[in-house]
Amino acid sequence: MRVVSLCPSNTEIIEYLGLTHLLVGVDDYSDWPPAIGELPRLGPDLSINIDLVEQLQPDMVLSSLSVPGMEKNVEALQKRGIPHIVLNPQSLKEIEQDLLTAAEVLGEREQGVKAAKQFRSRLENIKQCTLKIEYRPSLYWEWWPKPIFTPGKINWLTEISEAAGAVNIFKDVELASVQTDWEDVISRKPDYICLAWVGVRKEKVQKSILTKRPGYESLGYPSDERILILEEELYCRPSPRLLDGLEKLVSIIHG
Repeated sequence: MRVVSLCPSNTEIIEYLGLTHLLVGVDDYSDWPPAIGELPRLGPDLSINIDLVEQLQPDMVLSSLSVPGMEKNVEALQKRGIPHIVLNPQSLKEIEQDLLTAAEVLGEREQGVKAAKQFRSRLENIKQCTLKIEYRPSLYWEWWPKPIFTPGKINWLTEISEAAGAVNIFKDVELASVQTDWEDVISRKPDYICLAWVGVRKEKVQKSILTKRPGYESLGYPSDERILILEEELYCRPSPRLLDGLEKLVSIIHG
């Protein structure tokens, strides 16, 4: 099989299936696992060069709708008759299902069953540990600073928060992604602020961006340690790596 991945989360799903050796091309933003370093790059995930995809003569393309604007990639694949599937998980259960779906179309069904079982088991083990924790802090997740975007109820980060023994302060909003403002965030009085800006490396995010916002002092934090700068690649991508992020979050907020 010759396989192409058009976004980082799909590339990571392929790795969790143990099938990275099948990849012949990936999008520009795929950065894990290290083994993909030498593969042809096909452009940013919102603007894939379909000519290059076609030249690779893939047996299967893993496309995505995880970011608004990716529709044009799918339309181009359809127009040219390039074999593909579309993955668009919004929940941990759907990520588990995508492991099965991707493995099935790649002719590796048993790999999918094995990977899905491992994913489910690891998640349940973490949940069992955090069930015993009484202190359940509230979390404000920031995906983008201007305008402010944060995950709502229909999003894996609400599940990640709960599995970590915490609560997403915007879990009452029936959306996957919520555009809001800083005043609304302050009014909900989160115990922690989790900064994971989509596409922005952790090293480029500064706590001062938050501490300088009007009304920050009203949150009453004893120090800026309540502002957590997190790796966006462990929290913003719908892939099994979310469990790495979950384990890290548990260790930060519960010790």
